[in-house]
Amino acid sequence: MLFGRVHGTAVCTIKYPGTEGVKLLVVQPLNKRLEPQGGLVVAADVVEAGIGDLCVMVRSREAALAMRDVTFVPVDLALVGIVDELEVRPDEDFDFKLLPGNTQFT
Repeated sequence: MLFGRVHGTAVCTIKYPGTEGVKLLVVQPLNKRLEPQGGLVVAADVVEAGIGDLCVMVRSREAALAMRDVTFVPVDLALVGIVDELEVRPDEDFDFKLLPGNTQFT
């Protein structure tokens, strides 16, 4: 999994069958210190992310499998989570905390 920050949207007039209605976002990939890594990329959004959101991304087959209601879609990068809180300890290990809320998982 990768981190990325959403910078904008991409608009396509023609899409591959099965990707109609999928929002495409322009994302800056980040390293583990949340510093920019490489150039901007386009990712399919399945979590309703917005500009400025820090997101978790997946690549390759995992990205294609993340699409809703479609068995296979030729997508190479997908946003699959929005980071609410991230704590990095001095030894560079991550400590994730799930905040209480009203989701189907809490």
